[in-house]
Amino acid sequence: MTLPPLPAALGLAGFLAALIVQRLWELGRSRRNARALAARGGIETGARHFPLFVVLHAGFPLALAAEVLALGARPGSTWPLWLALLAAAEGLRAAAIHALGERWTVRIVVVPGLAPVRRGVYRVLRHPNYVAVSVELAAAALLFGAWRTAIAASALNAVALAIRIPAEERAIARAGGDPAALATPAPAP
Repeated sequence: MTLPPLPAALGLAGFLAALIVQRLWELGRSRRNARALAARGGIETGARHFPLFVVLHAGFPLALAAEVLALGARPGSTWPLWLALLAAAEGLRAAAIHALGERWTVRIVVVPGLAPVRRGVYRVLRHPNYVAVSVELAAAALLFGAWRTAIAASALNAVALAIRIPAEERAIARAGGDPAALATPAPAP
């Protein structure tokens, strides 16, 4: 095991610490939101595929650290591009969480009869949070030159989303919302 140069090691440590803090904050917010939605009659669906996301999001930082520390991955000359994409993904994720408000959870929880969110970034993107996470996984790994982690995380994320998105759309449709309306811009006031 060859340790990365100090700037890369500090960057990796800082990124992993920030990622862990972010994920813990998100889990806490999700738990609070899920309780609030349940109090309003919210129903969770798709729980059977949720472990895929747990494996992905718990394994990603471990795989990234292993590839950098054990396999010698190092940031390449394109690291500023990957950093910019990572920052854009984080901005998109924050916009999605803000637009959903108390309806944002890491699980699929819908309140029957509640119309889909059509404000904020949801006016132009159907699944902005999933786009953000997809970009985040690839860009964060490639920022450190960890192309194996980028490929593996992106592949597992694609499998998980191929299951989750249809499950979410079905849940919205069953709850009385129109899943097609998620991508339709709201009429101007």
